[in-house]
Amino acid sequence: MSVLLKLPRYIDRLSELSGALGKWFAFLLVLVGSYETISRHFFGAPTIWSYDTLCMAGGVVYLLGASYDHMRDAHTRVDIIYSHLSPRKRALLDIVCALLFFFPLMTVMLKMAITWALRAWRIHEVMFNSFWYPPAAPYRTIFALGLLLLVLQGFAKLIRDVHFLVRGKEID
Repeated sequence: MSVLLKLPRYIDRLSELSGALGKWFAFLLVLVGSYETISRHFFGAPTIWSYDTLCMAGGVVYLLGASYDHMRDAHTRVDIIYSHLSPRKRALLDIVCALLFFFPLMTVMLKMAITWALRAWRIHEVMFNSFWYPPAAPYRTIFALGLLLLVLQGFAKLIRDVHFLVRGKEID
């Protein structure tokens, strides 16, 4: 089996790890949200840092989970036409949509995310929408990493779809 056909399995492992790490940020969301709710409503002592923490943790869950969702084919799709197609036609449609929409959009987003992350590290950027002023660079880096993992997973799916379209059988 060629290296190109083995590559999707390695990318899947990265997506599995990314999803496993992302779920801990979901746990963080629950903990911080519970703490803030109890602090605010029972003790009348809201925190400054909780809102930013919740926003960043939610973003991390979303971004680290994106490649995992793509790998599991758990993303949202309009199935009016897609569900009635044969497996080969689905693969062809997935290839066309990936080349026309997914990769161009993700390439632009990834380039911008990397630029923003590098800039945040270079200028020591902080999130200025609160009085806590958390550093922006770690979050922006995870944002870029999540997009990179999503692009890689898209590439793995593209390899699988092309192989299925040409050979009529799945890789793994």
